[in-house]
Amino acid sequence: MKQVILIRHDLKLPKGKLAAQAAHASVEAALKSDKLNVWRMQGQAKIVLKVQDERELVHLFQKAKNKGLPVSLITDAGHTVVAPGTKTAVGIGPADDDEIDLITANLALL
Repeated sequence: MKQVILIRHDLKLPKGKLAAQAAHASVEAALKSDKLNVWRMQGQAKIVLKVQDERELVHLFQKAKNKGLPVSLITDAGHTVVAPGTKTAVGIGPADDDEIDLITANLALL
């Protein structure tokens, strides 16, 4: 089992902002999973991948949602670095590796 976190590469977020958005995506997706306890017992594997832009981020979010995976789309409040309503990250899982890989296997590590 694992969780994948997708981050928009085009935003060029500072490290702290990127970490916060990844954390939001991770927590929100995990809270939607019925496999949370199993994932926790297995070490909570997380993989952070990059997507090129908002279009790719939303496409993969919808694809994961259509597959019935626990998924979250993070939209920033716009108090610091990006404009209000900016879609920054997606969390997928925790779920079985092969279910997530069907959606994210071709993406590069952040």
